[in-house]
Amino acid sequence: MSTPAPDGQQPTIAAAVIVHEGKVLLVKRRVSEGSLSWQFPAGAIEPGETPGEAAAREAKEETGLTVAESQVLGERVHPVTGRVMIYVACEYVNGNAAIGDMDELSSLIWAASSSLRTYAPHGFHPAVQAYLDRVLPTE
Repeated sequence: MSTPAPDGQQPTIAAAVIVHEGKVLLVKRRVSEGSLSWQFPAGAIEPGETPGEAAAREAKEETGLTVAESQVLGERVHPVTGRVMIYVACEYVNGNAAIGDMDELSSLIWAASSSLRTYAPHGFHPAVQAYLDRVLPTE
């Protein structure tokens, strides 16, 4: 759970966009944010962390996967949550995805490109979608 930044603003969130074996990892939050329930593993960037370090840490904490930052895909103020989001492409290193934080997550799935609209009906940030269009096989 993140706490407000010292200036009263919500902390910036780093999201790990993890593609492995032709699918992208999505997690389902126990408490949805508005209409959002399926998301990328994500959490607040802690003091002294880069967005890539935060994304890798959150992926490990939430799913047990070890990942490595590949590239920052983009940044925006999320239209639903109002929080600053930084999306980081992460390469799978090792591990088996499992729920690592039962208080925060209820489920996870490796989603194929053909099913992404089921989990994210409003789509993704354009830079994230462009990345997924490049790296996920079409069916």
